Amino acid sequence: MHAYYADHFVLPLPEGHRFPMAKYARLRERLREELPAVTLCEAMPASDGELALVHAPDYIRAIAQGTLDPRAQREIGFPWSPAMAERARRSVGATVQAVRRAMAGDGVAANLAGGTHHAYAGKGSGFCVFNDAAVAARLMQAEHGRLHRARPPLRVAVIDLDVHQGNGTASIFARDDTVFTLSLHGARNFPFRKEASDLDIELPDGCDDDTYLAALEQALDELGRRFEPGLVIYLAGADPHEGDRLGRLRLSFDGLEARDRRVFDWAWQRRLPVGFSMAGGYGRDMETTVQVQVNTYRVALEYQARWAAQSGMSDFISATVV
Repeated sequence: MHAYYADHFVLPLPEGHRFPMAKYARLRERLREELPAVTLCEAMPASDGELALVHAPDYIRAIAQGTLDPRAQREIGFPWSPAMAERARRSVGATVQAVRRAMAGDGVAANLAGGTHHAYAGKGSGFCVFNDAAVAARLMQAEHGRLHRARPPLRVAVIDLDVHQGNGTASIFARDDTVFTLSLHGARNFPFRKEASDLDIELPDGCDDDTYLAALEQALDELGRRFEPGLVIYLAGADPHEGDRLGRLRLSFDGLEARDRRVFDWAWQRRLPVGFSMAGGYGRDMETTVQVQVNTYRVALEYQARWAAQSGMSDFISATVV
C-alpha cells in the first residue's frame, strides 16, 4: 500500500503552539518500523492549476507570496512562511497521489497528513490552508472525464470522521450533486458555525464507542441509499479518541479501529477505491494520537491486500483463458 508524506517541511511555529507538528514524522517512523508493507513516498506539490479547481486564484497567489491579510492568516492558525506554503501544496499533492493510486488499481492508498476540511474556496481556517479532499475529488473527476468521455461524471463520497465538522468541504460542494459529503462530528465542537453537509450526524460530548458506531452504521446506510459513488475519500481523524485534548468524545482504541474497519468494509463491499488521510489528532500524549493512526493503517492494509488478491486473480484468469 502506498502512502505519501511531506513531514520534512516543518513549520517554524512559536513555542507553545498547540498544533502537534511532530506527529507526522513520528507516524512515518512508526510505519517504517512496524508496517513494512506500507510503501512510503514523498508527496509532490499540487500545482496552481490543480488548486484552482477548488480555490480562488487570488487566495492561491496570496498563500504563495505571503500577502494574505493578517486577519485571514490568523484564522488559518499558522504564521506564514515559505515552508507553510510548500507544506500546504504537498498536503494536497499527497491526497491527489493517494487517490490516483487507489483508482489506478491499488484500491487503497493514503496521505500521512491531509484532511484539511476547514479550508474554503477563498480562505483557510482551523490549521487548514487548502482543502486536499476537495481538490483531489475535482481532479479525479476531471481526469475521469478526459479518459471516459462517454460515461457519466465520476461521483465521489467524502466520508469525514474527524471530530470537527468538515465545514469547508461542505461549502465547496454545497450545490454539486456529484459529490456527497458525510460528516460525523461533535455537536458542540469547532467550528461553532457549521455548514450543511449532504449528511451531518452530530454527536454529544462524551459519546462512547457503542453510540458512535451505531451512528456511523446509520450514516453509511443512508449514504448507500442516497448516493452511488465511484470513489471514496476518507478522513480518518484520530481526534474522537478519549485522550484527545480537543475532541470531547470518548472513543477507545478498539472503537476507532472498529470505525475504520466499518468504513473500509463498506467501500470494499461495493468495490470502491479509497484514498484516506489522517486529519485531526491532538492527544495529550502525542504517542496516543500516533497509535490511533497506526491502527488505521493496519486495517487499511488488510483491505488493500484484498484488492491485490483480486487483481492477482483477475490477471491469472486473463492469462489462462484462451
